[in-house]
Amino acid sequence: MDQADGLREMATLMQTKFNQVMNSRGELPRVMAVTSGKGGVGKTNVTVNLAVAMGKLGKRVLILDADLSLGNVDVLLGLTPKYTLDDVINGDRRVSEVMVEGPDGVMILPAANGIRELTTLGATQRTALLERLDPLSRDFDVVLLDTAPGISSNVIFFALLAEEITVIISPEPYSLTDSYALIKVLSRDHAHRRFRVLVNMAKSANEGLTVFRKLARVTDQYLDVSMDYLGCVPHDEMLTEAVLKQAAVVDAFPRARSSRVFSEVARRMINHPFGEPLLGKLELFRGAGNGAVSAV
Repeated sequence: MDQADGLREMATLMQTKFNQVMNSRGELPRVMAVTSGKGGVGKTNVTVNLAVAMGKLGKRVLILDADLSLGNVDVLLGLTPKYTLDDVINGDRRVSEVMVEGPDGVMILPAANGIRELTTLGATQRTALLERLDPLSRDFDVVLLDTAPGISSNVIFFALLAEEITVIISPEPYSLTDSYALIKVLSRDHAHRRFRVLVNMAKSANEGLTVFRKLARVTDQYLDVSMDYLGCVPHDEMLTEAVLKQAAVVDAFPRARSSRVFSEVARRMINHPFGEPLLGKLELFRGAGNGAVSAV
């Protein structure tokens, strides 16, 4: 608990510093973390497509690749950055020198790949990173933090910097158990009480809703949290084809089933921030039968 308290206090301090940086022009961008309990659920692909879909809605979007040692946002978009966040943390480059532009004006702060030392940032490194993010306050409406999977200190740290956390899950049983573990750590140790959930790689809308309900049933029983169901992204050959093309599916195949889902999810995330009060846990499935995003 001492370690959890220390990380929570550090994250609170860092979030205050982060907000001070962001607030220099008098308004804060929306900071959203996209995370998952395990790898292999398509989290980064989801992040990229949500970012591009938000860009198409006229939002100025930045993806910060917070998987600091195994980043691949740039790879998914076929970009070849000259520098990475490692250079920012070390003080060798400014953020403006590291950012690269993707489709629809989306900007990317790419992470390094294969640098083991970045798997666990120290307090000094975290402070240095946040202090060097000044351009964010001037240029962006939305900042998406694409975290690493799991419950490492880096994951928890970046998730706690965000005001909104979206957990990506898949129908695989391990995804459910690992996502529950992540939500448990964030809620019990760090007092985060509200999560969005998006089911990826669902065979149908019914499967997506069933998977969400399994997770929600357990969290409702054992944790003091509320979860909002964003919907499900279907298995889609066009999505696979877009990955091979190193492109966002919403760009490469805008009429694909998955593209329609990403566009609608992005719209919901933009139009419904986490500011409104919840009506209670019985409202968990309020959107599931009425207007929830589906694959069909």
